[in-house]
Amino acid sequence: MRLFTNRNHLRWRMLAFIALITLSPKAASADTITPDRIAAAIAKLELLAEGVVADGSVPGLAIGVVHGDEVIFLKGFGHREAGKPEAVDADTVFQIASLSKPVSATVVAALVSDGIASWDSKIADLDPAFRLAQPYPTSELTVRDLFAHRSGLPGTAGDDLEDIGYDRAEILRRLRFVLPSSSFRAGYSYSNFGLTEGAVAAAKPTGKSWEEVAEEKLYRPLGMASTSSRHSDFIKHANRAELHAKIDGAWTAKVQRYPDAQAPAGGVSSTARDLSQWMRLVLGNGVYAGKRLIAADALDQTHIPLTARGKNPVSGGEAFYGLGWNIEFGRHGPIWGHAGAFSAGARSLVMLFPEEKLGIVVVANAFPTGVPEGLSDSFADLVFDGTLGKDKVKAWNNIYASMFGPVIAAAKATYAAPPSPASPVEPARAYAGRYFNDFFGEAIVSGEGDTLVLKVGPAGARSYSLKHFDRELFVTFPDAEMPDRPSAVSFAVGPDGKASAMTVEFLDDNHLGTLRRVGIRAIPGKCGAAFRP
Repeated sequence: MRLFTNRNHLRWRMLAFIALITLSPKAASADTITPDRIAAAIAKLELLAEGVVADGSVPGLAIGVVHGDEVIFLKGFGHREAGKPEAVDADTVFQIASLSKPVSATVVAALVSDGIASWDSKIADLDPAFRLAQPYPTSELTVRDLFAHRSGLPGTAGDDLEDIGYDRAEILRRLRFVLPSSSFRAGYSYSNFGLTEGAVAAAKPTGKSWEEVAEEKLYRPLGMASTSSRHSDFIKHANRAELHAKIDGAWTAKVQRYPDAQAPAGGVSSTARDLSQWMRLVLGNGVYAGKRLIAADALDQTHIPLTARGKNPVSGGEAFYGLGWNIEFGRHGPIWGHAGAFSAGARSLVMLFPEEKLGIVVVANAFPTGVPEGLSDSFADLVFDGTLGKDKVKAWNNIYASMFGPVIAAAKATYAAPPSPASPVEPARAYAGRYFNDFFGEAIVSGEGDTLVLKVGPAGARSYSLKHFDRELFVTFPDAEMPDRPSAVSFAVGPDGKASAMTVEFLDDNHLGTLRRVGIRAIPGKCGAAFRP
């Protein structure tokens, strides 16, 4: 029995949630959205931003606002790292997490505009080596399907492989072992590595890497000099924001996030200044500074609502997903947007009002926090209504806190103490050995007494200490982002006194976390290597 909702399920909840939260303020007629009204809203937005830093809601953030083809506001607030004096400014580089998705959709739109690929290009033609679990979806899958999250891939497929150290190529190859969560094109499941494959495949005809294509087609033409899809570029910047998570009630920069494997879906780093240039291009429907860079019909495709996402949890507006974008229809008209989050400590949000040619982007260096939503929603209220409603930052902070707190508390309670009397642990040799399945490859269990060590990933890249809890159940703390959250590793011990299999709960979100004990000769490939079974 699974005693605890594991890390990947929590991540699925978070990703599905941030894919929905494009906000919808109250209605206003277009003729009330004057430059003076927007200027007044920005003045109040600045005060709100100063307030959320002062009250500790986030260590730092940056905001960009665009109206028409002009950047009308750029400013940073707070600090790049809590407890240190370096200030955030408009050129501070942030990891933007899933805000990378609409950025990457714009890159693919540029490829479509140039005739290099189309939204309906088949992945089988672009990247013949890629496979889903079933032959028919594999043969029919398109770039559009992957950017709309309707391939049938479960939402967290591949995230678990990334966690234990596999690179992009190996993760995408192993997706063939994941059973679908829905019929092809019949369901929506927000997938980082599904979208990553769509982007990588679209770039294949260029003969260049995704990172090179993104720079060539978008970052360089817009002068986004501080933007990259490579983590190595991010860490080169002295003016960069550290990631912060709440530890013992205080914002702490402790964990790093290396998102290169899913760069198109979550690996972009950028600044408020650079992202404002991108907003100009999108609001201009492919025209930037008077010059057409992307064909309108290629970019328009990204904003067609393809899948219903339900209602916005704050505004009640009807939400849909397009191609790397959320599309919401509120009482004032359509909104295009997307949020991003790393539980290691990053938040971001873009919100565009295409009819008014108005956009706002907020990037912050903390998680969990609803500050980007709260500030953007407040700004929209000020623009459309001329006044603020309820405290939107507080409301969104409460929503984000509720996503993780109760589940983590339940897990901690479950493993607070073993049963009394607890069943004794078997000798370490009962569990020690090599385990294997096609998806995760080799795992090695070793140790002495009631403490074991589990090594998984290529060449045992990740190591986890297992503490005996009861019977054949051990507990580990696998998540550096939430170090006090426990997860189970259970063994199936046979009559011979040896484990024949183990189930790793934090790798079992897609029911692939059971690995069988094998002898050395039974493992395909070289022991300890990144196997290619």
